[in-house]
Amino acid sequence: MAFSPSPLWSSSIFIPNPKPKPYKLRLSLSPPSAIPPLSTATAPDVDINGTTIAVVSGGLVAAVAAVVSLTDPERRRQMQAEEVGGGDKEVVREYFNNSGFQRWKKIYGVTDEVNRVQRDIRLGHSKTVENTVKMLKDEGSLEGLTVCDAGCGTGSLSIPLAQEGAVVFATDISAAMVAEAQKQAKEQIVTGEDGSGPVMPKFEVKDLESLEGKYDTVVCLDVLIHYPQSKADGMIAHLASLANKRLILSFAPKTFYYDLLKRVGELFPGPSKATRAYLHSEADVETALHKVGWTISKRGLITTQFYFARLIEAVPI
Repeated sequence: MAFSPSPLWSSSIFIPNPKPKPYKLRLSLSPPSAIPPLSTATAPDVDINGTTIAVVSGGLVAAVAAVVSLTDPERRRQMQAEEVGGGDKEVVREYFNNSGFQRWKKIYGVTDEVNRVQRDIRLGHSKTVENTVKMLKDEGSLEGLTVCDAGCGTGSLSIPLAQEGAVVFATDISAAMVAEAQKQAKEQIVTGEDGSGPVMPKFEVKDLESLEGKYDTVVCLDVLIHYPQSKADGMIAHLASLANKRLILSFAPKTFYYDLLKRVGELFPGPSKATRAYLHSEADVETALHKVGWTISKRGLITTQFYFARLIEAVPI
C-alpha cells in the first residue's frame, strides 16, 4: 500500500524451521502491536477483507467488550445470505462480483483514490505477496515451476510469478476479479513476437472446492478468512492434495486481541461489510496440515496498522 513507505518498515526473512519450536518473525510498522492503541476514544473503521474492525483506545476496548455479546451480527449475515439465495460462498461471490470488486480493485491497484486505511491494507497485502515470492525463490529459480494461485483476485501474485518464469494456473470465485486479472496480465507481461518470454497465466473462474489437478506449489493468500475453521480444515486438506512439493497459506491469525477487535467492528455495520470474516489460530491450521501428512517449514507474521496475516509454507512430512 502506498501508505507513505516508512523507514520503520522492516524487511522479512523466513527461516526454515525443522524443529518443533520454529522461529517466528514479525513485520511491523509499530512494534510490538499490530494495531497500536489510539490516544483518543474515536474509532475509525479498519477494513479487513470486507469486515470492519473498529480500532479504539485501550480503555474503550475494555468498555465495549462488555456489550459485544449483546449484538446479533449473525442476523445481518442471514439477511445477506437470503438476499443472494445461499450461504457464505454465495455471499462472497456476489460481493466480489459487484461492490466488493470495485472496492478491492482500488485497494489492490495503484490508484490514489483510496483512503488511509485502504492504503495501509494495500501495503500489507503487497508485503504478503513479496514474501510469498521470496519463499518460492529461496528454493531456486521459478522457471518452469507449476503454481496454482487459488483465489488470485486481480492477479497481484500470479503476474509476478509468471514474470519470474513460473507456469501459473490462477482461479477466483469472482468473474469480475478474473477478468481484471487477465487485463492486468496482458498489460504487464511482455512476451516476444516469437512467443518467447514468460508464459501468460491461465485464469479461470472457480471456487476452491472445484480446483483439481497437480502442481508443484499451491498458494492461497487471504482467502481462508471466508471459511470457518470447520470448513477450513477440509479446504486445507483439499489444497494440500493438489500440491506435490509446497503449500503456502496466509490467514488472519486468531488471538484474543484480534478477535475482540473484529467483534467490536461488528457493532458498526456499514455498506461495505458484506462478507463475514473468520480468524484462524496457527495451531488449528497446523493440526489440519498434520492430519493429511504435511508440516510447516517456514512461517512469518506480516502486520501494518490495519492489516495482519500469518504466512506459512507447508511441505509433506
